Amino acid sequence: MMVRTSGILLHPSSLPGPYGIGDLGPYAFRFVDFLADSGQHLWQVLPLTPTGAASGHSPYHSGSTFAGNPLLISPLVLIEQGWVDATDLKSVPAFDEHRVDFAGVVRFKKRVLQKAFARFASNPPQEALAAFEREHPWVASYALFAALNDHFRGAQWCDWPAALRERRPKALEEAARKFAEPILFHKMAQFFFFEQWTALKHYCGRKQVQLIGDMPIYMPLHSADVWGFQDLFHLKADGQPAALSGVPPDYFSSTGQLWGHPLYRWDVLRRDGYDWWMVRVAHHLKLFDRVRIDHFRGLVAYWEVPAGAKTAVDGRWVPGPADDLLTRLSYRIPQLPLIAEDLGTIDAEVRETMLRFNLPGMRILLFAFGDDFPRGSFLPHNHVANSLVYTGTHDNNTALGWFTSEAGDAERRRLFDYVGREVPSADVSWELIRLAMQSVARMAIIPLQDVLGLDGGARMNRPASRRGNWGWRAQENDFGSDLVGRLRQVSRTYGRGQ
Repeated sequence: MMVRTSGILLHPSSLPGPYGIGDLGPYAFRFVDFLADSGQHLWQVLPLTPTGAASGHSPYHSGSTFAGNPLLISPLVLIEQGWVDATDLKSVPAFDEHRVDFAGVVRFKKRVLQKAFARFASNPPQEALAAFEREHPWVASYALFAALNDHFRGAQWCDWPAALRERRPKALEEAARKFAEPILFHKMAQFFFFEQWTALKHYCGRKQVQLIGDMPIYMPLHSADVWGFQDLFHLKADGQPAALSGVPPDYFSSTGQLWGHPLYRWDVLRRDGYDWWMVRVAHHLKLFDRVRIDHFRGLVAYWEVPAGAKTAVDGRWVPGPADDLLTRLSYRIPQLPLIAEDLGTIDAEVRETMLRFNLPGMRILLFAFGDDFPRGSFLPHNHVANSLVYTGTHDNNTALGWFTSEAGDAERRRLFDYVGREVPSADVSWELIRLAMQSVARMAIIPLQDVLGLDGGARMNRPASRRGNWGWRAQENDFGSDLVGRLRQVSRTYGRGQ
């Protein structure tokens, strides 16, 4: 029987530290110690891929499905390895400790990486870099894309000169020569990122902490992946999407969510055995012990919105390749360590697919006290063992924020009836944590904001809003011994964290 366990949802950017954003350095290792000491054996993160200002630095809108985010590279580790001097970090800006100033962090990290590049380029670790490129064959195309993106100042690839837009071999060869130095810079950044992440992952393994990663189902148009594999996506002759991704109206938005990604040409992918997807999933499973597929239902059937639409209302459901794709994946990776994000419009076909491939889904307690009470699937007495229970996700308000500013009188009354007492605001976060730990769901994941009992000001993301997201950060003094003891006790009380 699978062990009951629990853990924390926290993106590395939200870790404390002196450089404006959490990173993969000492504070990440200390957080793993905190997890182990408090009896938590799961650490769930958001996508680790590069982010950009155009998308508000959303980790779900990246220029690559394979690359790592250079903003998460630790300057302290670079000092330890001799790539930069401690003196290079003496003029650190006065960053806000509570929120990420992405613009300031981008300037600072770029300056640090340029200092490192001066040494790296003059004496590159040839053997280690060659081994890295053999292990990560995507990096050459990504580095070229990133260098061209810099050169064209972020203009979308479909607006680049035709020879580059169409990836004509001579144009690519000429660009590789012309931009050799910035290409090496971007390769270096990836080399540093994966070196640091690998060290952190190994440390997690020693501390018996499993990493849960997140893989968005779609790729943005302006990405190395769409540019490099244009035949796999529904594109017009000019490179623009022929149809757009999104979801119909739901509890997050009355007009749905128009994500705007190009959709896959599943017929083309099927011809070569979904090779791009196979490589993609295998890559993520090297980085993580388990991988959550964001918007899993899009593999079963996806919402297709006409190109040029302003909202996602006027879309249609189109059958997806879930059975065929997952069957082929399971041949390569037995007992698929995947998690299905099964929120939103979920029908019997999605549930049956998850059962057929033994994929756990998600149960969100903040959704448990609505009008379907007491029959709703999010209520603990209706949970199933093969699932993950959350108080909330990165897309939800914090538990306290929900209770004080979103939940109506009826929802609060149902919560009180369910736990058998009237819950004051100060106790609501831990009351929901206790319900999560009690659940029959084998895995319980709690956002750190709820462990800390924080209000809506600590919310990570507001879906359909592009500003003010992804910036929350924990503080160094948040991980005290009292919290360690409280977490350890509640998880052990309900058979987790043994």
